[in-house]
Amino acid sequence: MRNPFRHREQAPVGLITITVMLGLIMAIIDATIVNVALTTIGGNLGATVDEVAWVATGYILASVIVMPLNGWLTALLGRKMFYAISLGVFTVASFLCGTAHSIWVLVFYRIIQGLGGGALQPTAQAILFETYPQEKRGNAMAIFGMGAMVGPAIGPTLGGYIVDNASWPLIFYINIPIGIAAFLMTLAFIPNPKFIAKPKGGIDWAALGLLTAGLASLQYVLERGERDDWFQSSTIQLLTVVAVVSIATFIIKSLHDRYPIVDLMVFKFRSFSIGSTIGVIMGFGLFGTALVLPLFFQSILNFTAFDTGMALLPGAISTAVTMLFVGRIFNRIDSRWSIVAGMLVFAWSTWLLGGLTVQAGYWDVFWPRLIQGFGLGFLFVPLTTVSLSDVPIHELAGATGVFTLLRQLGGSFGIAILTTMLTHQSAVAWNVLASGVTNAHGYSVGTLTQLVAQQSAMIAYDYLFRVCAIVFVLATPLVFFITTPKRPTATAMGSQAAAAA
Repeated sequence: MRNPFRHREQAPVGLITITVMLGLIMAIIDATIVNVALTTIGGNLGATVDEVAWVATGYILASVIVMPLNGWLTALLGRKMFYAISLGVFTVASFLCGTAHSIWVLVFYRIIQGLGGGALQPTAQAILFETYPQEKRGNAMAIFGMGAMVGPAIGPTLGGYIVDNASWPLIFYINIPIGIAAFLMTLAFIPNPKFIAKPKGGIDWAALGLLTAGLASLQYVLERGERDDWFQSSTIQLLTVVAVVSIATFIIKSLHDRYPIVDLMVFKFRSFSIGSTIGVIMGFGLFGTALVLPLFFQSILNFTAFDTGMALLPGAISTAVTMLFVGRIFNRIDSRWSIVAGMLVFAWSTWLLGGLTVQAGYWDVFWPRLIQGFGLGFLFVPLTTVSLSDVPIHELAGATGVFTLLRQLGGSFGIAILTTMLTHQSAVAWNVLASGVTNAHGYSVGTLTQLVAQQSAMIAYDYLFRVCAIVFVLATPLVFFITTPKRPTATAMGSQAAAAA
């Protein structure tokens, strides 16, 4: 009897695409959907603000550890098995998260969920890049980008709706049917490429320990630094030393090992190195503003959780539309100009956000968000495609893991820097405004204090948006150091078709 889950030699590209996108979107949405539910979760489970923050932090800590191991784990387990296991772990952990009745049990389940979710994004990217022929990789990255960029905007909207109309466990339970479908489709359709060989040299436990300690410590410092007053905390000081020493030792060891668990030699490809650097900056802007905007909408403009999601949605829609357009014209233009346009348009949108006032409403943020989405659409597809274009196909799994990790770390640095600046600039603005306040209208002290606090925060948020704009403008010249991929000739296309057959 024929095994229905046996991989077909010619699995339809469309089915492979649907399979990996189900896992990708599920993981990305779940990483952000929780953020708007933290207050509710904390109230239901009797947790403090610091304790419930670990629901988000634990997931991120686990996911960043898995990302750079993507290539090694793919080689160890095989493409199909690794992706299926990741989906299984994520789906089972989602169910367990919904059953948690104490905060630390929930945090433990979220860490397990992060171990599965951290592998889904880079693996999905590698599968799509390998599945599509060279002349259609722009389309492949457009499809991938729709999940990677649109997911963070859909998550808060969906989470806000669930929190307002149902109970918080549902934000985890909705993953279960999607995860089961993606798991079964993975067994049926995802290929095991012949060029992926088993890793040699066995498991390097020392390197694995160094990588885990370094990334976990770094992520903790970035996540908790501002809350713990940075280097006034002995824990932050200790973990900073651990992060620096562990990561430095890991890099030196990996460059000298014959069979490293993370192949850092992918950085010898100039397009990958420059593209990864820009990816860090993109993560800074994308994840940094993804955190700052909801805080701004809810604390300054008094939006509800659902209203905040709806305010973020125009950017997600414009990103999706733009990605489809850029994916179709990718081979007809110099991709560097598209990246430049994307970075400058994104900078323009954040500069516009920096001009808002406390009287701003939905339509005042609608247009900057729409423009921001267009910028990300022009930026993500060509940047991802050209960054990976020179990487040999047998190194793609590892390269996508490193590329995704750096974008995630860029976001973590962005969040850490922007939240610290927000606190500092709010205090500076408060001191300036408070020193010049006169009670000409007879307001109470409490009312005056509230008005000054609101205006101080508004000034700080405007400052942050303008800083993001300047960072993107200053980083734009890096684009011209990227070497654009050669367009495939008819002979090359024929060779690729023959090899695929």
